[in-house]
Amino acid sequence: MVILIVLLIVLIVTQLVTHQILKRQHFGRGAYPDFANAAYFYDDYKDRYAREGVSFLSGKNRLQGYVYGTENDKGLIVISHGIGGGHENYINTIVWFLDRGWQVLAYDGTGSCESEGDGTVGLVQSALDLDAALSFIESESRFAGLPVLLFGHSWGGYAVSAGLTFDHRVAASAALAAYSSPSDILFEKARDVMGGAGILLSPFLWFDQILTFGRHASLSAVDSINSTAIPVLIVHGSEDEMIAVDGAALIAKKTRITNPNVEYLILDAPGQNSHNSIFRSPEAVPYIDDVNARFQTLFDQHKGQIPDEVRQAFMSGVDKALVNRVNESLLLQIEKFYERALTDVSLESKR
Repeated sequence: MVILIVLLIVLIVTQLVTHQILKRQHFGRGAYPDFANAAYFYDDYKDRYAREGVSFLSGKNRLQGYVYGTENDKGLIVISHGIGGGHENYINTIVWFLDRGWQVLAYDGTGSCESEGDGTVGLVQSALDLDAALSFIESESRFAGLPVLLFGHSWGGYAVSAGLTFDHRVAASAALAAYSSPSDILFEKARDVMGGAGILLSPFLWFDQILTFGRHASLSAVDSINSTAIPVLIVHGSEDEMIAVDGAALIAKKTRITNPNVEYLILDAPGQNSHNSIFRSPEAVPYIDDVNARFQTLFDQHKGQIPDEVRQAFMSGVDKALVNRVNESLLLQIEKFYERALTDVSLESKR
């Protein structure tokens, strides 16, 4: 009896520790950097591109979003961002779509940047936030005549694929660097950190998902895609260091995907094939590598504690326009995918 009690205590303590580690180290609040860096944000574009603030509830938290390009009528692209930041991390992509006639609705997910929430909760939350965003869109008459298209990266890539399980008016979805399910990526990370012993942590990770998300804990991107005929473009970098292309990645599950309207794109160009570098322009690749190398030298010189004035001086010499240039080849392929989907819908409606 004593052994059983001790075992039960160990299991409970392990579960509580697992939850706290996930909450504090992986699912804390997302924020934009508060130090000088080379990335563009909305402030770099606000003189040329207006936006309108909107908000909606996702569970008990109110999420902050923005509608960009309200005068554009080609379609409404809904952008779901990666974990740890917010929608402005994709501002260069947003502006590219605006310039080509698309309207964009982008929002900060639960616990991210301008939105409410103590933290980002977990890996399923992005899909629940997208469900809330799409419900908001469908409640607004101004969006009634616009086809809705989805664009998501990483946490957001999972959202725009797993979120298809919810019944919304979506014409097509582009899922970039997406994981296939919460369990797949959690177990992959456990193995990365603990090796073979990671399997011992798997039951606790899974049970934590159940405690956090209930019936949505096992929400699978594959099952969601298969539950609909909505066209989906699945994109992944061949050297993705965050979500292994042959492991937890959604694209690795293509043999299980039965939706006939799914397309796949592997990005393998050096310097444009990792988790975040898929957004880099080919011209920017060598320059960013050089900037990173010089910054690393500065980092080492100051033992990781670079004074603000030194960092600012370094960044003032960076060609930010080049650093922030988009991977137009990738975005063109996504745009053409959207346009094909809209053409197919238009032809179908005329039959």
